[in-house]
Amino acid sequence: MNDKSFHIQPAVRKETLNVLIYTAIGTVLMWIALFLINRFLWPDVPFDYTVFLGGVGGLTVAVLNFFFMALTVQKVTSTDDDKQASQIMRLSFTRRMLLQVVWMAVAVLVPCFYWLAGLLPLAFPSIGIKIKGILEFNRKSIGQEVKSEQNGD
Repeated sequence: MNDKSFHIQPAVRKETLNVLIYTAIGTVLMWIALFLINRFLWPDVPFDYTVFLGGVGGLTVAVLNFFFMALTVQKVTSTDDDKQASQIMRLSFTRRMLLQVVWMAVAVLVPCFYWLAGLLPLAFPSIGIKIKGILEFNRKSIGQEVKSEQNGD
């Protein structure tokens, strides 16, 4: 292996930080929702340490999954051999899915985790990325409209 395979590119760092932020925001919103559900709708829905442990565990697995995917893409883009690149991607996918499945089993089976709080954060990176994409699209569209008006179009 060459030294480049161990160097984390700035884009990987930046996007992983973004995913951490989206997932953390989603996890805090989930905690707030579970608190409100516990207090006002269904007192049987727990709001105790298991909710927090589940959320932190789910957040950790979700961010690690994204980080490992980003590192894999970084490695694949530096590989000239298409067959090797495909093999690297498949192996990464399998390992990352295994990580998530193991976490899901732990979150559901181990009583110190509230299962829902452990599973929901796995969806937050995807939701955050989609929301960011929509907001950036809208921002660019508004910027183009302003430019057109300024140019007299």
